[in-house]
Amino acid sequence: MAFYDMFQASSISASGMAAERFRMEVIANNIANAQTTRSSRGGPYRRLDVVFEEVLRRPQRAGEAPALGGVRAAELVEDPTEPIRLYMPGHPDADENGYVAFPNVQLPIEMVNLITAARAYEANFRTAQVFRQLNELALTLLRG
Repeated sequence: MAFYDMFQASSISASGMAAERFRMEVIANNIANAQTTRSSRGGPYRRLDVVFEEVLRRPQRAGEAPALGGVRAAELVEDPTEPIRLYMPGHPDADENGYVAFPNVQLPIEMVNLITAARAYEANFRTAQVFRQLNELALTLLRG
């Protein structure tokens, strides 16, 4: 095992924590805009979701397969579901029939996604902690 490989697990955990933190920020933005009927692009806010992709390391030697180097947020995608239409004739954004288009954000789904992202973040954090403890133990054993 190369010296660099000893810290690869920490690097993968760190990339997972960064990706999940970004996902939690996007979810928080979705929740904050759950009632936004006018967005900068016109119309109601559209729910966003994060797409992750794997990060591969270059092989150390010719013929080796690339090794997993972590994960990152590749892109933000809009949820294609239709806005929620509610009959509110007195609302300033109501159409000629009295319906208002609200964002396609559903708070129970966002809360489940937030809990899932928080659990994934915790799992990555715990993995990094265990790896650090193992390294400390190995160094203690090497010192004699």
